[in-house]
Amino acid sequence: MEVFIPSFRYEESELERGYTVFKIEVLMNGRKHFVEKRYSEFHALHKKLKKFIRTPEIPSKHVRNWVPKVLEQRRQGLELYLQTVILENEELPKIFLDFLNVRHVPTLPKAESCGSFDETESEESSKLSHQPVLLFLRDPYVLPKANGNPTENSNQKMKNTAFLFLLLTLWLFCLKDLNLEAQSFMTFRT
Repeated sequence: MEVFIPSFRYEESELERGYTVFKIEVLMNGRKHFVEKRYSEFHALHKKLKKFIRTPEIPSKHVRNWVPKVLEQRRQGLELYLQTVILENEELPKIFLDFLNVRHVPTLPKAESCGSFDETESEESSKLSHQPVLLFLRDPYVLPKANGNPTENSNQKMKNTAFLFLLLTLWLFCLKDLNLEAQSFMTFRT
């Protein structure tokens, strides 16, 4: 996950005094989305995160003047804050992910890239986790319907068994053929 704060803007409101909104760009798994947050939301996030993880320093809550140079420094500080939280934590708290409107987090290690070939990774970190997407209680293409004529079901089972036997035989034949080709190739090379 990568996070940037490319810009900010000043909002005027009739109900309260003006405030600054920071535009956060979130890149995850090749997808990008934007979230807009006020400083007060960053500050509330910081207070919550401190209960669960070690947090970096957040830019000061009080700013003397709202000139663009000062706001730019705050933007840079908030961007660094978010990036540091991501870098320093193996697992990101749900509070943080909700703040960034991230709904799905991969189960792979935090570093999403495969890394370079020069890096030596531990066996644990290089394992991929596989999770089923769909689960069928029964194979709708092979097994007969649960209800219906029992004779029809047993006939269908016989057809399925014969079909599976045919597939297995073809597979074994191809495997044997491939093995012979591999042996002849090895004999030819030596």
